[in-house]
Amino acid sequence: MSDAPLSNPSSKRTALKRVRGLGASGSSATSDFWWQRVTAVGMLLLTVPVIVIVMMLLGRNQAGAGQILGTPVIALIMLLFVVASTWHMKIGMQVVIEDYIHGEKVKLVAILANNFFSLAVALASAYAIFKLSSGV
Repeated sequence: MSDAPLSNPSSKRTALKRVRGLGASGSSATSDFWWQRVTAVGMLLLTVPVIVIVMMLLGRNQAGAGQILGTPVIALIMLLFVVASTWHMKIGMQVVIEDYIHGEKVKLVAILANNFFSLAVALASAYAIFKLSSGV
């Protein structure tokens, strides 16, 4: 048996990338894995309060919704849920894109579109919550 593969510098770099948590795409898949779990737990904990808030909002007009969302705790719960769910969505779609799209240019465009879409959803939702909670 030869020790040639062990003395190959490129195999050492690959091993170092694995130790640092960098995959073939150069991204930190381990970090994405854990952040997706953290956001899932956050959404799980916030689901019941969000359902209760949505049920309180049913049948109310904008003034009534503003009155309920004007409570700082309720607005904070809704904002936390929006942030956790959009972040979770972004990470999940990015993993799907990285796994199933093989063309580098198409993958880059898809990842950029995913990032912009997730940011747009988060900002639009936060704006709606702020607007309803401020009564404007």
